[in-house]
Amino acid sequence: MKPKIYIDGQAGTTGLQIYQRLGQREDIELLVIDPDKRKDNAERAKLLNEADISFLCLPDAAAREAVSLVNNPKARIIDASTAHRTDPNWDYGFPELSRSRRAAIGRSRRVANPGCHASGFIASVTPLVRLGILPVDYPLTCYSLTGYSGGGKQMIAEYEAEDRPQCLASSRIYATGLRHKHVPEMMEISGLAQAPVFSPVVGDFPQGMATTILLSNRHLRGKPTAMDICEKLQEYYKDEFFLQVAPFGGEEPVIFANTLAGTNFMKLIVCGHEEQTTVTALFDNLGKGASGAAVQNMNIMLGLDEKTGLL
Repeated sequence: MKPKIYIDGQAGTTGLQIYQRLGQREDIELLVIDPDKRKDNAERAKLLNEADISFLCLPDAAAREAVSLVNNPKARIIDASTAHRTDPNWDYGFPELSRSRRAAIGRSRRVANPGCHASGFIASVTPLVRLGILPVDYPLTCYSLTGYSGGGKQMIAEYEAEDRPQCLASSRIYATGLRHKHVPEMMEISGLAQAPVFSPVVGDFPQGMATTILLSNRHLRGKPTAMDICEKLQEYYKDEFFLQVAPFGGEEPVIFANTLAGTNFMKLIVCGHEEQTTVTALFDNLGKGASGAAVQNMNIMLGLDEKTGLL
């Protein structure tokens, strides 16, 4: 019998992307709600409890409400919202971080899908903390350039309108209060004791992301060079398929944020010298940063090859 999959919030950007990735698959059965009943809690509850796995592609409050509608102990959930990412009762859905995390996702009933900016940050920082290179109280700085599709339907319409304002042709720095909603999961999952100074930027391109941390090597344990850090990350992720570390310095002397758009791959690019290092996580904000990661987690939970439907 094919596993039944339901997407609560299919009309949103992430929900649509998940639906597009799953719609052509013959190894699962997609449960689809009547458009007129999308906000009917009785109908939503029926599908949430009937499905083997449900994706929640909803605002935080609505995601919490959806969880409260589930009473079938066998029903499993992947939440794409921010609501449960630091909840100890949920498993964080970034399987590449460790074998134990991948195993936990596989047996989990509740998986919190990572945030887009957080994914790039955590992929770079977590290994350095675990290897003892990056002190947990290091005053970390990070900027993250994303395509405008990460802002959802309203921002997509704003950028793609024929009469859009000229200012949208330039980059948009936002969350200037330095309290972006992804910061708590960045700290929690990577093991940092001090919040990073995090500056997100929206660019005039639809999909793609480049999240960069900046390091002063003399404040790292062992005072490694940038090449040393690259080699450590290459070793850490050597067995991963979707997360790869580029040769030191990258394949070319520039990095384009939309290079991996349309894929579920993430590439870490380490640059610098003896005294300073940058690590850039390059990926698709709607792929490994959202819907692609969610489908990868679903595959793991179902015991399937995690690459299924993602190549």
